[in-house]
Amino acid sequence: MSTVLRGFHGGVRLPRSKETLQGTGSRSVALPPLLIYPLQAHVGTPARPVVGVGQKVRRDELLAAPSSYVSQAIHAGTSGVIVEIAARAVIHPGGVTDTCIVLRADGEDRRLTPAPALDLGRATPEGLLARIAEAGIVGMGGAGFPSHVKLREGLLNAVRLLIINAVECEPYIACDECMIRERAADVLLGARILRQALRASQCVIALEDDMQQARAALSRRDLAGAQIVRVPAIYPAGGERQLIRMITGAEVPAHGLPIDAGVVMHNAATAAAVADAVAGGLPLTERLVTVAGAVRTPANLRVRIGTPIAHLLDACGRSAADARVIVGGPMMGTRLIDEPAPVVKTTNCVLRLPAAAEDCTMPCIRCGDCVEVCPAQLQPQALYELARAGDWDGASDLHLFDCIECGACAYVCPSRLPLVHYYRHAKSEIEALELAQRRAAELRSRYEARLRRLAQAGDAAAEAEGQAGSDVDAAPAPAAVPDRAAMRAEIAAAVARTKARRTANTPAAAGEDEDGAR
Repeated sequence: MSTVLRGFHGGVRLPRSKETLQGTGSRSVALPPLLIYPLQAHVGTPARPVVGVGQKVRRDELLAAPSSYVSQAIHAGTSGVIVEIAARAVIHPGGVTDTCIVLRADGEDRRLTPAPALDLGRATPEGLLARIAEAGIVGMGGAGFPSHVKLREGLLNAVRLLIINAVECEPYIACDECMIRERAADVLLGARILRQALRASQCVIALEDDMQQARAALSRRDLAGAQIVRVPAIYPAGGERQLIRMITGAEVPAHGLPIDAGVVMHNAATAAAVADAVAGGLPLTERLVTVAGAVRTPANLRVRIGTPIAHLLDACGRSAADARVIVGGPMMGTRLIDEPAPVVKTTNCVLRLPAAAEDCTMPCIRCGDCVEVCPAQLQPQALYELARAGDWDGASDLHLFDCIECGACAYVCPSRLPLVHYYRHAKSEIEALELAQRRAAELRSRYEARLRRLAQAGDAAAEAEGQAGSDVDAAPAPAAVPDRAAMRAEIAAAVARTKARRTANTPAAAGEDEDGAR
């Protein structure tokens, strides 16, 4: 594959704000008293609990099983006892709650015996996919799509290229760069396993051009046919569609998936988790999280999944009294309402930024800056006006759902318009409307099917009744049951009449008088 990268439309150069973390090692954070596991922390259907309140568990023990094809397994991050399965605060801009399994740590951190390692020389793609599914691995750099589903869909299609994405284009985030420096061999092993599971002919590991130490750590290892490519630090170069465009020159179709372009992409942290699962028999219970911003000691922390975010902020020290907490990067992250919300498998960064003054928005001046920087080549200003007016059809016609919500348009807008806020609102309204329409269509279909069944049942009943009537007309009337006493009386009367006739027709014997006396 050529190392010459193509460009993509738009994008912005942002301040990196990673100088204090690049080149520094990770550190562990103490276990919190409680670990909290939301059942819906991934794309797909919520996991199904397999433990009950009061049950004792050990680290790596299964807490919730996948409830469908697109779901994930959840494992205990330490030993302890299940104290609650109830609604708890989760990472959400609206501060909503969701059903969570709450584990109280016992401090012993006892672990289950790991599953035996798989022999890569003999392992089949199906066996690798099963182990990855059992380990509960999801995409750790995006929306949390279950990794085994992406791999299976790739296996069923012709995948020519596997991309390991280590591009961290948002400011502050540096956990993947740190992990590659510390676990380069595991990342390469995970890439080899993923490539074998997909039967992909090529593999590329994408790094930003300022990740010199991470690139050196990989180069010192056996790349096993993988190729390292350097990506310019332009936001959002780490976006799935943008990275595929730069590496392959191919465009992912609108409403399509990377697999439609013959590509499957996985995060570098996902590759390391795959190596742990296949070669170490360990499920996904821990990850690196960057904690930065208004904290005393910014760090890349090794965190057990389920740890409350407030615990991470306390571990790094809060340096400002009034600050807002963002989970993820400053461009695409989620504003956190409840700090007790837990770290999930997709949590790569926790930022504590000084509270910003309310921006005074102004009318759009039609400068066109938003159009210039949009990586999806949309018309942000027109989409904003349509979304603001509630014209959902018009917004859909302008390809609203191709928007990746990167925030580049809002970043350059001189009028400080909350563009992404309106795009997200419009998407949610359209999705709710489409869901209502699908439900109405399903109800209508069920009602029409019921009418057809009733009509068929009525026709069958009428036909049966008509057949029964014709059978009655054709059959002879049943004979009456005879009265045996009347029959005997009638027979006796007939015998008596016969005797009387015979007597009347026979003359009297000679010498006998009328009464028969001589």
